[in-house]
Amino acid sequence: MVSPLPFEYLALLAAACWAFGSLLSAQAATHLGAFAFTRYRMLIAMLLLWALAWVNDGWQSLTLNHIGLLALSGTIGIFIGDTALFAAMNRLGPRRAGVLFATHALFSVLLAYFWLGETLWGLSLVGSSLLVSGVMIAILFGKRQTEQHRWENQQTGFTSGVALALLAAICQAVATLMLKPLMLTNIDAIAASAVRMSTGFILHLAIFLLGFNIARSHLPLTRRIFWLVAINATLSMVLGMTFILEALKHGDAGMVAMLSSVSPVLVLPMLWLVYKRSPAWGAWVGALLTVVGTVLIIRH
Repeated sequence: MVSPLPFEYLALLAAACWAFGSLLSAQAATHLGAFAFTRYRMLIAMLLLWALAWVNDGWQSLTLNHIGLLALSGTIGIFIGDTALFAAMNRLGPRRAGVLFATHALFSVLLAYFWLGETLWGLSLVGSSLLVSGVMIAILFGKRQTEQHRWENQQTGFTSGVALALLAAICQAVATLMLKPLMLTNIDAIAASAVRMSTGFILHLAIFLLGFNIARSHLPLTRRIFWLVAINATLSMVLGMTFILEALKHGDAGMVAMLSSVSPVLVLPMLWLVYKRSPAWGAWVGALLTVVGTVLIIRH
């Protein structure tokens, strides 16, 4: 599959998919529980990706070596990374965990420098700095005090929560960078996503089958919840991850990670439309810095 879009726009499209998908995840994740929600959406995403890869004839582009590396990337990024992020949110709340997880863009740039020899200079460096700063400000100061989640007042497990959020960020960065050399071999992005998603689902299913209580559904899966999970899976895991892999074919891994990290900012106007309430001052400042940083990166 050859994309007609530059890699910068593919990364931003992925961020938009994740932002819109996150709006649909709250009710379903609360209803099912974080692990059950993740397991169901991985199953739906896996089935869709397998079907698309079969129609697209993408499986022929993969070798056993490709599959092994993709499975390892899925284990690190989807299984370990997502699980660590959910655990961090339980300890820190979504706001503080989100700020720490946003450092995955910085980790990606650093690892890309040492691992792939990628460097940022001039306007790209300035734009990247503004972008990361904007994302963190939007997350940290983007809500009014009355809108804070009840977990924000929870003080137990703070140190372990910080460690888990940073682990999730590092896993995200490592998993993305592992894929850069692989995507240069022109393997099909949809088939590659299918392998990564299958790995994550199998590992999550194993936790459920081993009888861990944390993996059980809080409440039964209803038709409404199913459709929320299905739409989230399609946007976040099918489209979003495929856009990222396609972007890695044509762009630097660090830059792709930077641009795809803007989803917390993109979700702000969506929340405004849904709840009819203007975001807090921090959201405006963060969004402005993010937009300026993104423009500098793209124009450069």
